[in-house]
Amino acid sequence: MEEATVLKGTQKKIKKETLNYREGIMIAVLSILSLVVLIPFIWMLSASLKENNDVFSVPIQWIPTKFRWENYAEIWTTIPLVTFFKNTAFLSVTITLIQLLTSSFAAYGFSKMAFKGRDILFLAYIGTIAVPWQVYMIPQFIMMRQLGLTDSLLSLVLMQAFNAFGVFLLKQYYESIPDSLCESARIDGLTEWGIYRRIILPLTKPALASLTIITFVNTWNDYMGPFIYLTSTENKTIQLGLKMFVSLYDAEYALIMAASVISILPVGIIFLSMQKYFVEGIASSGVKG
Repeated sequence: MEEATVLKGTQKKIKKETLNYREGIMIAVLSILSLVVLIPFIWMLSASLKENNDVFSVPIQWIPTKFRWENYAEIWTTIPLVTFFKNTAFLSVTITLIQLLTSSFAAYGFSKMAFKGRDILFLAYIGTIAVPWQVYMIPQFIMMRQLGLTDSLLSLVLMQAFNAFGVFLLKQYYESIPDSLCESARIDGLTEWGIYRRIILPLTKPALASLTIITFVNTWNDYMGPFIYLTSTENKTIQLGLKMFVSLYDAEYALIMAASVISILPVGIIFLSMQKYFVEGIASSGVKG
């Protein structure tokens, strides 16, 4: 009996050591892969603090011998970077808020309200995700031109006010909330708006945070939309501004890298500040429903 107990304890110890060994290997592999992914960003940051002649030096000098912080001050006066930032921030914040509102409303209707043709309408709407933007890009432009909204930030806001992916993401999360909560609220006399505001929204913060990050990052990094609709300098976004700067100063590599670093800072801050909710929302939306 004692030998069996000792043998069982030894087996558990070996199993635990094996698991710890595997976890250690996995952590090491993931750390190496993370470093590989970060190499371009580290190089970009390093290049932004160098002289132009030192950017492409061989071998690569990861730490500059002399830090040229003036690059980050000079970039603001070389191009109207403040204007580009304002336009991009306006589009990103406005489109994100509108998509949160429209997507959450639609997801609530598709998941918590029963009406004729609900499932067919949902499938038809979600099916638009499979249609490439290039297919309806020209009809959209013609429509905006007829409305007189070309070279206007409003055109980009209107075109991105609805997001089928956002509806799908939130609907999957909303379905994890028991319908009994909504039924009890209706019996107590709470309106649909009250159910949405007091019950659904407080319970779906992770999903809303996920959609916030996805929408904000996509809007901030969007190039083709502003490229097609915006022509005047005062309406251009940060991505068009970077392209314009590269065209005008193609040899100013250090300044180009400095502008690139500045352009990704807001996205990095938003993602890092909401990373916890983003992971939780994606995981919950994929597992529940």
